[in-house]
Amino acid sequence: MTSVRVSPKYQVVIPQAVREALGLEAGTRLEVMPYENRIEMIPVRPARSLRGSLRGIDTSVPRERDRT
Repeated sequence: MTSVRVSPKYQVVIPQAVREALGLEAGTRLEVMPYENRIEMIPVRPARSLRGSLRGIDTSVPRERDRT
């Protein structure tokens, strides 16, 4: 586990190994939120990047008789 230090301006540097593992680049926006006793930083991806991610999913859903 890698640790980072909070600067006097409340800034942190994301370690290179983490940036590379997540594909983070300069300018990437992160959603920052407290969760229990930790801070979570989640990359904000554009909706367009999800295009095609559900290809091949089974869309046949059993319907109720009154929902035809």
